[in-house]
Amino acid sequence: MSKQLLLGDEAIAQAALDAGLSGVYAYPGTPSTEITEYIQASPVTATRNIHNHWCTNEKTAMEAALGMSFAGKRSLVCMKHVGMNVAADCFINAAITGVKGGMIVVAADDPSMHSSQNEQDSRFYGDFSLIPMYEPSNQQEAYDMVYDGFRFSEEMGEPILLRIVTRLAHSRSGVEHKAEQPQNDLAFSDDPRQFILLPGNARKRYKVLLQRQEEFIKTSEESPYNRYVDGPNKKLGIVACGIGYNYLMESYPEGCEYPVLKIGQYPLPKKQLMKLVDECEEILVLEDGQPFVEKQLKGYLGRGVKVKGRLDGTLSTDGELTPDSVARAVGKENKAEFTVPSLVEMRPPALCDGCGHRDMYTVLTQVLKEEYPTHKVFSDIGCYTLGANAPFHAINSCVDMGASITMAKGASDAGLHPAVAVIGDSTFTHSGMTGLLDCVNENANVTIVISDNETTAMTGGQDSAGTGRLESICQGIGVAPEHIRVVVPLKKNYEEMKQVIREEIEYKGVSVIIPRRECIQTLARKKRNK
Repeated sequence: MSKQLLLGDEAIAQAALDAGLSGVYAYPGTPSTEITEYIQASPVTATRNIHNHWCTNEKTAMEAALGMSFAGKRSLVCMKHVGMNVAADCFINAAITGVKGGMIVVAADDPSMHSSQNEQDSRFYGDFSLIPMYEPSNQQEAYDMVYDGFRFSEEMGEPILLRIVTRLAHSRSGVEHKAEQPQNDLAFSDDPRQFILLPGNARKRYKVLLQRQEEFIKTSEESPYNRYVDGPNKKLGIVACGIGYNYLMESYPEGCEYPVLKIGQYPLPKKQLMKLVDECEEILVLEDGQPFVEKQLKGYLGRGVKVKGRLDGTLSTDGELTPDSVARAVGKENKAEFTVPSLVEMRPPALCDGCGHRDMYTVLTQVLKEEYPTHKVFSDIGCYTLGANAPFHAINSCVDMGASITMAKGASDAGLHPAVAVIGDSTFTHSGMTGLLDCVNENANVTIVISDNETTAMTGGQDSAGTGRLESICQGIGVAPEHIRVVVPLKKNYEEMKQVIREEIEYKGVSVIIPRRECIQTLARKKRNK
């Protein structure tokens, strides 16, 4: 057995490789991106012919992974928490179809919104879907859960949701490997209708899923990832979920004085939970994210035991869990050994010097502010979202992947002119194309700027699904070829760009402007690697 210093993301990836993975399916999104990148960079990926290409979005990733499972092989799906929203249609139905080959869905949550639009907690998806879930407290557990999780998925006949958080995904620890397993052979379900969710069959399969809930609870009660540790002081019982257990132990290096129920697998282990409740006067729930366990516990008990956590203000209702916040919750106070010097100022992120988005925004804002005072610009998720900040102050919205085009359409439907959408090339193929089809079908009066840097830049320069095909995609959707305009965003081309913007705003219909220049970070990496 070998041991490596690995990020949580890398531990997940290595475990999948060691467990006989046949394919990873993902769309890049922090903090999940490094899982797929690690698999892509591994020498065994090529020798074993493991699928490792980026998908167009999380929905296509989830569906392709389910297709690999259908064929009996082991698949891994990786996404950040907001990607779960995109994948949810297939994810929830996959709980009803079940799986053949083991399938693990990794949802990387981002409490404190380090690089996200919300703090949603993916455990609610697992609970909603009625499938087993894992939540590791450290990198070794993340490895073990994935390595053993494929077998567990096959035994249960269900996909397994693995929920991690940013701090675990992006911190390192020593991880011990287990023996490498071969890939599964091609195999199919004994039930030829397993994956056919016509209503009559879906109702039958859903009843089976409901009937198996007690079995899932029993596996949680017997899981090595759920552990009851007794303590002499029964005034408080602590439920510590995932990384919250590590934070708790930082305050009690010699062992906690209170009984602790460590949670790493869901559904909640009923037997251990009731033991904690029966023996303790109050319950404290430590969980990173939203009060998922706390809410369940309050409804679960139906009795007068006080449950403390995020809902009663013992812990903050927003932001990530920290060792300090956990220490305060148990009546301790961690003293910081180091303080941040007062001269250190927070610097907001900014577009790179020389970025093509800068030139695009410089020209766009100049034309709009000087000539179209009633304009609004609807933006999207990507590097170009930084156009909201100085010196541009160029955009009026940023909501979710693909929303720029459809919000611009809705505003145009309401009578706004000009309604301008700014979207990146990768986000466009992720979820902007369907919005463009709506625009074409109704000949909406919108101007769409697809700022093309030929990569998925915000998450580190992964391949973009539409590179080299944006014009043909737009034309295939139905945009008139003469209103698909490509420009090169450079200072020498500013006057040409201004004229193109004016002409397309004045056009009463759907127009697409594509400012195209390769991301300077990607270009620099290419030069370094030559």
